[in-house]
Amino acid sequence: MAELSPRAGQIVAAARELVEAGGADALTMRALAARLGIRAPSLYKHFPDKSAVEAELIAIALAELATALERAEHDGGGLAALGRAYRAYALGHPHLYRLMSAGPLPRDLLPAGVEERAALPLVRIVRGEAAARAVWGLAHGLVMLELDGRFPPGADIEAAWTAGMSAFTTAAR
Repeated sequence: MAELSPRAGQIVAAARELVEAGGADALTMRALAARLGIRAPSLYKHFPDKSAVEAELIAIALAELATALERAEHDGGGLAALGRAYRAYALGHPHLYRLMSAGPLPRDLLPAGVEERAALPLVRIVRGEAAARAVWGLAHGLVMLELDGRFPPGADIEAAWTAGMSAFTTAAR
């Protein structure tokens, strides 16, 4: 990721606080300026628009997720460990996760390689990109169901994750 100026870093930190507390809809340039105690036009000296701020948050989230997945891969837990790390990140940062994973990814605004870095641990563990996408789709779907409270009361979500990851063990190297 590109090095941010100290003020741009403060803006991104405040934007993250808004998103983490209230979701993507809580992030407006007016709310961001108010949080920083400045006028909204001052933000445009550092970011051309809200999309640029969101892209910076998405890049941060992808890098953090990549770090969590790399750690899980390094610890040698295989696909199950990657699933646990993915789930833990999403549940620990639900609003940031939604910002990162909902809607089209603004690839043109992201630093080169950040998306690939987040995917690489999974690609290294399973055979081929198609299998990696299938596992990612399962993990994303399970996380979204959990975040949205769509599992019935008393459902064993851990068992669902275990079954899901186990179903893909044949794709693991």
